[in-house]
Amino acid sequence: MEFQDVVRARRSIRAFRSDPVPPEVIRDLLQTACLAPSGTNIQPWKVHVVTGEMRRRLEEEVLAHRETRPNDDRAEFARSSKRKEPYISRMRALGKDMYGRIGIPRGDEAAGWRQWGRNYSFFDAPVGLIFTIDKELDSMSFLDIGMFMQTFMLAAKDRGLDTCAQGAWNLFWTATRRILSISEDEYIIAGMALGYADADHPVNGVIAPREPLDRIVTFYN
Repeated sequence: MEFQDVVRARRSIRAFRSDPVPPEVIRDLLQTACLAPSGTNIQPWKVHVVTGEMRRRLEEEVLAHRETRPNDDRAEFARSSKRKEPYISRMRALGKDMYGRIGIPRGDEAAGWRQWGRNYSFFDAPVGLIFTIDKELDSMSFLDIGMFMQTFMLAAKDRGLDTCAQGAWNLFWTATRRILSISEDEYIIAGMALGYADADHPVNGVIAPREPLDRIVTFYN
């Protein structure tokens, strides 16, 4: 595809088919993502790729851990839980669209809990990725890993694959760290689902709206 078409076609997919992704394709996508920029070229990203039995085990054990309502239900690094406008309205609009498409009414906490839990099954994608970063690095390196992830997502879309970046994976990190033997010196920043979209699933009809330029950009002459 042309670059503009790739950017416009990429969306967060929350229901995948079970079709496997060839290992050589995953490696090729990661190799492309390694070309992402980073401040002073420190390349802070580390990636843990799970498929097959390990993906199944990670899903099963993290979901079981989550049901205990453990103390690691927040990220190890600073994340504000406060929201203000216009961010609240944007978030609620997306949630209303998504949950409406899959028949979860507002206030149904049990159904919402189950749907949130689908993050930890990578929305049934055959490939899961967990991104980590050295705890000694400062917040500027979080930008770097974000650019790595975006490069990966665009490269995947160009190959006919779909993705969903998942902040949910920086919660319940004690289980993820234990299962994947991730060093205590690393933060678990995010996860990502990779696979082929289930085109018939209603949740994949969600298209998050974008703000017009005049609300976010100031031009100076």
